[in-house]
Amino acid sequence: MPLSDADRLKLLTPRAGRLRAVLDTDTYNEIDDQYALVQAVLSPERIDLQAIYAAPFHNSRSDGPGHGMELSYGEILELLKRLNVPGEGFVFRGVTDYVGPQKVARPAEAVDDLIARARAGSIDDPLYVIAIGAISNVASALLKAPDIIDRTVVVWLGGHALEWPHQREFNLRQDVGGAQVLFDSGVPLVVVPCMGVTSHLHSTVPEIEHYVEPCGEIGKFLAMRFKEYGDDHMGWSKEIWDMAAVAWVLDDSWTPSVLVPTPVLTDQVTYSADRSRHVMRYVTYVNRTPIMRDFITKLRAATASGKL
Repeated sequence: MPLSDADRLKLLTPRAGRLRAVLDTDTYNEIDDQYALVQAVLSPERIDLQAIYAAPFHNSRSDGPGHGMELSYGEILELLKRLNVPGEGFVFRGVTDYVGPQKVARPAEAVDDLIARARAGSIDDPLYVIAIGAISNVASALLKAPDIIDRTVVVWLGGHALEWPHQREFNLRQDVGGAQVLFDSGVPLVVVPCMGVTSHLHSTVPEIEHYVEPCGEIGKFLAMRFKEYGDDHMGWSKEIWDMAAVAWVLDDSWTPSVLVPTPVLTDQVTYSADRSRHVMRYVTYVNRTPIMRDFITKLRAATASGKL
């Protein structure tokens, strides 16, 4: 049955308390997933992080989506090792291919785990799926088990601002068919756009060296990943996009949003407006300062306590 407007609004309304969540991440693709993952793990007072899923990606850092997923799986384990968090039963391999234009649900242990955790919830206790990569794992779960839409909220960093001239953002263009499944499924959706919104969320080598690098092995690892991304650091700053999706879950006031009709994603990778469509929550701005202060404060506290 389609989700009623009232139930959709209830699920899209930010709620207080501790939230059940999973993180879907193409961790090896770039350097920002690592920061988002660490912030989520270090926020147990707000995020009950129940699982982490490795998402596929394909660019110069991988030989194909399946290889990208395996590289991401390994990177997740490297991060958790430095956070002293066991990976067994917590980290799951994702799909090895995209949903694609045929909109085919791909098999993976991550897909099955997501479905099981979503089905264990309710409209009053939904599963928050923080997705910061290609949406293939999530789209596969929605295709395989459409019944989970009334107990799931997807928070996806993908696409650009609605008024941007195109939507060829990396996460979205990796699996356009998967993104179409997401937008058309009716699942309660929070979209955190990249260019025009999250592109404001930057950091620099001096900031990372001063505040992050001294924080144990995980701080050294995060600083290494940040600095090795660019060869010339003079006047250089780097987007850390993926932290914005975790930030919305932590405190939605850091990422102000509005309710808008869900756009139609065309095969030409543009948005088409249809005001009769179900609504989604759309982040319009990212307040960098509280996001970075929260991250640094938690990293320092975990280091001082001896947890790292």
